[in-house]
Amino acid sequence: MKRIVTVLSLVAFAMVSTPTVASASVKKGQKVYKKKIRKYCGFSGVRFARHHTQDEWEELYDDGEFEAETKRLCPKLPLKKIKKSWWKHLYEFTYEYGEGGSHVPKC
Repeated sequence: MKRIVTVLSLVAFAMVSTPTVASASVKKGQKVYKKKIRKYCGFSGVRFARHHTQDEWEELYDDGEFEAETKRLCPKLPLKKIKKSWWKHLYEFTYEYGEGGSHVPKC
């Protein structure tokens, strides 16, 4: 019984100590923008992310309109070139550096 309680305590501690969004990365999103999107947009990642506030980016992503908004901002962007797994990273990038955020990306 003591062993079970110890194991459950360790599992609970591990769950609490891990970040909430462990699957998406701001740095990967920045890299995706720099390598795959920037040439089609014609402007930097700072300008791209600052088109909306953090709340607006979150709302677009939650409503499933994030890809369409990216296409609207960068009309020359072929959406087929962006892998599905990259969209969550790109969202984290835009959310982190969106209007109202305190960080400025280097791209």
